[in-house]
Amino acid sequence: MSVSILSETPCALGEGPSYDVRTDTLFWFDILGQKLHGYNFKTASESATALPFMASAVFSIDDDRQLILSEQGFHIRYRHTAILTLHTPVEIDNPLTRSNDARAHQSGAIWFGTMAKDEANGAGKFYHFYKGKLTVLIASATIPNSICFSPNGDFAYYVDTPTHQMMRMPIDPQTALPTGEAQLFYEHKGAGWIDGSVCDSDGNVWNARWGAGEVACISPEGKVLKSYSTPNATQSSCPAFIGKNADRMAVTTANKNMIASALAAAPDSGKTFIIDAQFNGRVEPDVLV
Repeated sequence: MSVSILSETPCALGEGPSYDVRTDTLFWFDILGQKLHGYNFKTASESATALPFMASAVFSIDDDRQLILSEQGFHIRYRHTAILTLHTPVEIDNPLTRSNDARAHQSGAIWFGTMAKDEANGAGKFYHFYKGKLTVLIASATIPNSICFSPNGDFAYYVDTPTHQMMRMPIDPQTALPTGEAQLFYEHKGAGWIDGSVCDSDGNVWNARWGAGEVACISPEGKVLKSYSTPNATQSSCPAFIGKNADRMAVTTANKNMIASALAAAPDSGKTFIIDAQFNGRVEPDVLV
Protein backbone atom coordinates (compact mmCIF):
# COMPACT_ATOMS: atom_id res chain seq x y z
CA MET A 1 0.00 0.00 0.00
CA SER A 2 1.21 3.50 -0.82
CA VAL A 3 -0.23 7.00 -0.61
CA SER A 4 0.87 9.74 -2.99
CA ILE A 5 -0.28 13.18 -4.10
CA LEU A 6 -2.06 13.23 -7.45
CA SER A 7 -2.63 16.99 -7.60
CA GLU A 8 -0.50 19.58 -5.84
CA THR A 9 -3.19 22.20 -6.46
CA PRO A 10 -4.64 23.09 -3.05
CA CYS A 11 -8.43 23.41 -2.78
CA ALA A 12 -10.18 25.45 -0.12
CA LEU A 13 -12.89 22.78 -0.18
CA GLY A 14 -11.92 19.84 -2.37
CA GLU A 15 -14.99 17.64 -2.87
CA GLY A 16 -17.01 15.45 -5.20
CA PRO A 17 -14.34 13.25 -6.80
CA SER A 18 -15.71 11.12 -9.64
CA TYR A 19 -13.85 8.90 -12.09
CA ASP A 20 -14.96 9.01 -15.73
CA VAL A 21 -14.16 5.64 -17.27
CA ARG A 22 -14.82 6.93 -20.80
CA THR A 23 -11.91 9.35 -20.74
CA ASP A 24 -9.79 7.88 -17.93
CA THR A 25 -10.20 11.14 -16.02
CA LEU A 26 -10.74 11.97 -12.37
CA PHE A 27 -12.91 15.04 -11.83
CA TRP A 28 -13.30 16.93 -8.55
CA PHE A 29 -14.36 20.35 -7.32
CA ASP A 30 -13.12 23.19 -5.22
CA ILE A 31 -16.57 24.18 -4.01
CA LEU A 32 -15.52 27.49 -2.45
CA GLY A 33 -13.08 28.27 -5.26
CA GLN A 34 -15.82 27.61 -7.87
CA LYS A 35 -13.63 25.36 -10.01
CA LEU A 36 -13.95 21.97 -11.71
CA HIS A 37 -10.62 20.13 -11.63
CA GLY A 38 -9.62 17.19 -13.76
CA TYR A 39 -6.71 14.79 -14.08
CA ASN A 40 -6.41 12.70 -17.25
CA PHE A 41 -4.41 9.54 -16.54
CA LYS A 42 -3.79 8.79 -20.23
CA THR A 43 -1.99 12.06 -20.81
CA ALA A 44 -0.91 12.69 -17.18
CA SER A 45 -2.34 16.19 -17.55
CA GLU A 46 -4.28 18.33 -15.10
CA SER A 47 -6.91 20.95 -15.83
CA ALA A 48 -8.95 23.51 -13.91
CA THR A 49 -12.10 25.17 -15.22
CA ALA A 50 -13.68 28.21 -13.58
CA LEU A 51 -17.40 27.85 -12.87
CA PRO A 52 -20.03 30.58 -12.47
CA PHE A 53 -21.33 29.01 -9.27
CA MET A 54 -20.46 26.71 -6.40
CA ALA A 55 -20.70 23.10 -7.58
CA SER A 56 -20.10 19.83 -5.78
CA ALA A 57 -20.72 16.76 -7.98
CA VAL A 58 -20.36 15.57 -11.57
CA PHE A 59 -21.93 12.55 -13.28
CA SER A 60 -21.70 10.92 -16.71
CA ILE A 61 -24.80 10.88 -18.92
CA ASP A 62 -23.35 9.59 -22.19
CA ASP A 63 -20.41 10.07 -24.56
CA ASP A 64 -21.28 13.72 -25.14
CA ARG A 65 -22.72 14.97 -21.86
CA GLN A 66 -22.09 15.22 -18.14
CA LEU A 67 -24.38 16.42 -15.35
CA ILE A 68 -23.09 18.93 -12.81
CA LEU A 69 -24.80 19.61 -9.47
CA SER A 70 -24.46 23.20 -8.25
CA GLU A 71 -26.00 25.72 -5.87
CA GLN A 72 -28.52 26.46 -8.66
CA GLY A 73 -29.38 22.85 -9.51
CA PHE A 74 -28.44 20.35 -12.22
CA HIS A 75 -26.66 21.55 -15.35
CA ILE A 76 -25.86 19.67 -18.54
CA ARG A 77 -22.16 20.04 -19.40
CA TYR A 78 -21.17 19.26 -22.96
CA ARG A 79 -17.84 17.46 -22.87
CA HIS A 80 -16.28 18.94 -26.02
CA THR A 81 -17.28 22.57 -25.47
CA ALA A 82 -17.68 22.80 -21.64
CA ILE A 83 -20.91 24.73 -22.28
CA LEU A 84 -23.29 24.59 -19.30
CA THR A 85 -27.10 24.55 -19.61
CA LEU A 86 -29.45 24.55 -16.62
CA HIS A 87 -31.52 21.36 -16.69
CA THR A 88 -33.34 21.11 -13.33
CA PRO A 89 -33.31 23.97 -10.79
CA VAL A 90 -32.78 23.08 -7.12
CA GLU A 91 -33.35 25.77 -4.45
CA ILE A 92 -32.35 28.32 -7.10
CA ASP A 93 -34.35 31.04 -5.35
CA ASN A 94 -32.53 30.50 -2.05
CA PRO A 95 -29.09 32.17 -2.17
CA LEU A 96 -28.31 30.93 1.35
CA THR A 97 -27.95 27.25 0.38
CA ARG A 98 -25.71 25.21 -1.90
CA SER A 99 -25.35 21.61 -3.02
CA ASN A 100 -23.13 19.22 -1.11
CA ASP A 101 -22.60 15.45 -1.23
CA ALA A 102 -24.14 13.30 -4.00
CA ARG A 103 -23.89 9.82 -5.50
CA ALA A 104 -25.38 8.01 -8.53
CA HIS A 105 -27.38 4.84 -7.94
CA GLN A 106 -27.22 1.81 -10.23
CA SER A 107 -30.71 2.66 -11.57
CA GLY A 108 -29.47 5.98 -12.96
CA ALA A 109 -31.04 7.97 -10.12
CA ILE A 110 -29.10 10.36 -7.86
CA TRP A 111 -29.27 11.02 -4.14
CA PHE A 112 -27.88 14.41 -3.12
CA GLY A 113 -27.98 16.96 -0.35
CA THR A 114 -28.18 20.71 0.10
CA MET A 115 -26.97 22.78 3.05
CA ALA A 116 -26.65 26.36 4.23
CA LYS A 117 -23.48 28.10 3.09
CA ASP A 118 -22.93 29.10 6.72
CA GLU A 119 -23.83 25.55 7.91
CA ALA A 120 -26.96 26.77 9.70
CA ASN A 121 -28.73 23.99 11.56
CA GLY A 122 -31.42 22.16 9.60
CA ALA A 123 -31.34 24.45 6.55
CA GLY A 124 -30.60 21.67 4.03
CA LYS A 125 -32.34 18.63 2.59
CA PHE A 126 -31.70 15.20 1.13
CA TYR A 127 -33.15 14.71 -2.36
CA HIS A 128 -33.76 11.98 -4.93
CA PHE A 129 -33.40 12.92 -8.63
CA TYR A 130 -34.44 10.78 -11.59
CA LYS A 131 -35.20 11.81 -15.18
CA GLY A 132 -35.72 15.42 -14.17
CA LYS A 133 -38.00 14.67 -11.22
CA LEU A 134 -37.01 15.82 -7.73
CA THR A 135 -38.28 14.13 -4.56
CA VAL A 136 -37.47 15.35 -1.05
CA LEU A 137 -36.24 12.42 1.04
CA ILE A 138 -35.38 14.23 4.28
CA ALA A 139 -36.77 17.73 4.75
CA SER A 140 -34.28 19.01 7.31
CA ALA A 141 -30.52 18.39 7.43
CA THR A 142 -27.47 20.40 8.37
CA ILE A 143 -24.53 18.88 6.44
CA PRO A 144 -25.72 16.01 4.20
CA ASN A 145 -22.87 13.61 3.55
CA SER A 146 -21.67 10.05 3.02
CA ILE A 147 -24.25 9.12 0.35
CA CYS A 148 -23.48 5.75 -1.24
CA PHE A 149 -25.25 2.53 -2.17
CA SER A 150 -24.84 -1.18 -1.49
CA PRO A 151 -23.59 -3.39 -4.37
CA ASN A 152 -27.10 -4.73 -5.02
CA GLY A 153 -28.60 -1.26 -4.91
CA ASP A 154 -30.98 -2.23 -2.11
CA PHE A 155 -29.59 0.03 0.64
CA ALA A 156 -28.60 3.68 0.79
CA TYR A 157 -26.09 5.03 3.31
CA TYR A 158 -25.98 8.65 4.45
CA VAL A 159 -25.20 10.93 7.38
CA ASP A 160 -26.09 14.36 8.64
CA THR A 161 -22.52 15.05 9.71
CA PRO A 162 -23.14 16.81 13.08
CA THR A 163 -25.01 13.73 14.35
CA HIS A 164 -21.98 11.41 13.95
CA GLN A 165 -24.48 8.71 12.91
CA MET A 166 -24.30 6.98 9.54
CA MET A 167 -27.71 5.62 8.60
CA ARG A 168 -28.75 2.77 6.32
CA MET A 169 -32.10 2.92 4.52
CA PRO A 170 -33.73 0.12 2.46
CA ILE A 171 -34.47 1.25 -1.10
CA ASP A 172 -35.92 -0.15 -4.31
CA PRO A 173 -33.01 -1.38 -6.50
CA GLN A 174 -34.95 -0.30 -9.61
CA THR A 175 -35.66 3.29 -8.53
CA ALA A 176 -33.49 4.09 -5.46
CA LEU A 177 -36.62 5.30 -3.66
CA PRO A 178 -37.05 4.31 0.01
CA THR A 179 -38.95 1.14 0.87
CA GLY A 180 -38.63 1.35 4.66
CA GLU A 181 -37.30 3.33 7.60
CA ALA A 182 -33.63 4.19 8.09
CA GLN A 183 -31.70 2.40 10.84
CA LEU A 184 -28.45 3.32 12.56
CA PHE A 185 -25.57 1.65 10.72
CA TYR A 186 -22.48 3.16 12.36
CA GLU A 187 -21.90 5.73 15.10
CA HIS A 188 -18.58 7.52 15.00
CA LYS A 189 -17.00 8.18 18.39
CA GLY A 190 -13.37 8.84 17.43
CA ALA A 191 -11.47 11.80 16.03
CA GLY A 192 -12.95 13.84 13.21
CA TRP A 193 -16.32 13.82 11.49
CA ILE A 194 -18.06 11.52 9.00
CA ASP A 195 -17.69 13.09 5.54
CA GLY A 196 -17.98 11.58 2.04
CA SER A 197 -18.17 7.82 1.42
CA VAL A 198 -18.16 5.24 -1.34
CA CYS A 199 -19.22 1.57 -1.20
CA ASP A 200 -17.10 -1.18 -2.75
CA SER A 201 -18.16 -4.43 -4.44
CA ASP A 202 -17.96 -6.33 -1.13
CA GLY A 203 -20.37 -3.94 0.59
CA ASN A 204 -17.70 -2.14 2.63
CA VAL A 205 -18.25 1.59 3.09
CA TRP A 206 -15.07 3.67 2.71
CA ASN A 207 -15.52 6.89 4.67
CA ALA A 208 -13.38 10.04 4.66
CA ARG A 209 -12.92 11.48 8.15
CA TRP A 210 -12.89 15.28 8.13
CA GLY A 211 -10.51 16.49 10.81
CA ALA A 212 -8.81 13.11 11.24
CA GLY A 213 -6.99 12.94 7.90
CA GLU A 214 -7.98 9.39 7.04
CA VAL A 215 -10.29 7.10 5.08
CA ALA A 216 -11.80 4.27 7.13
CA CYS A 217 -13.25 0.98 5.88
CA ILE A 218 -16.55 0.05 7.57
CA SER A 219 -17.84 -3.50 7.04
CA PRO A 220 -21.45 -4.29 6.03
CA GLU A 221 -21.97 -5.09 9.72
CA GLY A 222 -20.92 -1.58 10.74
CA LYS A 223 -17.47 -2.46 12.11
CA VAL A 224 -14.31 -0.48 11.28
CA LEU A 225 -11.87 -2.86 9.58
CA LYS A 226 -8.94 -0.60 8.69
CA SER A 227 -8.03 2.95 7.75
CA TYR A 228 -5.57 4.78 5.51
CA SER A 229 -4.23 8.24 6.24
CA THR A 230 -3.90 11.27 3.99
CA PRO A 231 -0.46 12.42 5.20
CA ASN A 232 -0.11 16.08 6.17
CA ALA A 233 -3.76 16.75 5.26
CA THR A 234 -6.25 16.63 8.12
CA GLN A 235 -9.45 17.63 6.28
CA SER A 236 -10.04 14.54 4.13
CA SER A 237 -13.41 15.02 2.48
CA CYS A 238 -14.40 12.31 -0.02
CA PRO A 239 -13.05 9.12 -1.67
CA ALA A 240 -13.66 7.74 -5.16
CA PHE A 241 -12.52 4.55 -6.87
CA ILE A 242 -10.42 5.18 -9.95
CA GLY A 243 -9.06 3.21 -12.89
CA LYS A 244 -10.87 0.99 -15.36
CA ASN A 245 -10.84 -1.80 -12.75
CA ALA A 246 -11.79 0.59 -9.92
CA ASP A 247 -8.92 -0.84 -7.91
CA ARG A 248 -7.31 2.42 -6.71
CA MET A 249 -8.72 5.28 -4.69
CA ALA A 250 -8.57 9.06 -4.95
CA VAL A 251 -9.26 11.24 -1.92
CA THR A 252 -9.99 14.95 -1.92
CA THR A 253 -9.01 17.19 1.00
CA ALA A 254 -9.51 20.80 2.03
CA ASN A 255 -7.77 23.68 3.77
CA LYS A 256 -10.97 25.51 4.66
CA ASN A 257 -10.66 27.82 7.71
CA MET A 258 -7.18 26.52 8.56
CA ILE A 259 -5.04 29.11 10.34
CA ALA A 260 -1.34 29.48 9.58
CA SER A 261 -0.19 27.18 12.37
CA ALA A 262 -2.60 24.43 11.31
CA LEU A 263 -1.42 24.69 7.69
CA ALA A 264 2.19 24.55 8.84
CA ALA A 265 1.41 21.30 10.67
CA ALA A 266 -0.56 19.86 7.73
CA PRO A 267 0.96 21.53 4.64
CA ASP A 268 -0.67 19.22 2.07
CA SER A 269 -4.20 20.09 3.14
CA GLY A 270 -6.35 20.82 0.10
CA LYS A 271 -4.39 18.54 -2.24
CA THR A 272 -5.79 15.44 -3.91
CA PHE A 273 -4.35 12.03 -3.01
CA ILE A 274 -4.09 8.56 -4.52
CA ILE A 275 -4.19 5.43 -2.35
CA ASP A 276 -2.77 2.31 -4.01
CA ALA A 277 -4.12 -0.63 -2.01
CA GLN A 278 -5.88 -2.97 -4.50
CA PHE A 279 -9.46 -1.99 -3.75
CA ASN A 280 -12.42 -4.05 -4.96
CA GLY A 281 -14.24 -0.96 -6.13
CA ARG A 282 -16.99 -0.13 -8.58
CA VAL A 283 -17.21 2.23 -11.55
CA GLU A 284 -19.84 4.95 -11.15
CA PRO A 285 -22.98 4.36 -13.28
CA ASP A 286 -24.36 6.76 -15.88
CA VAL A 287 -27.34 8.85 -14.79
CA LEU A 288 -30.71 9.31 -16.48
CA VAL A 289 -31.88 12.87 -17.03
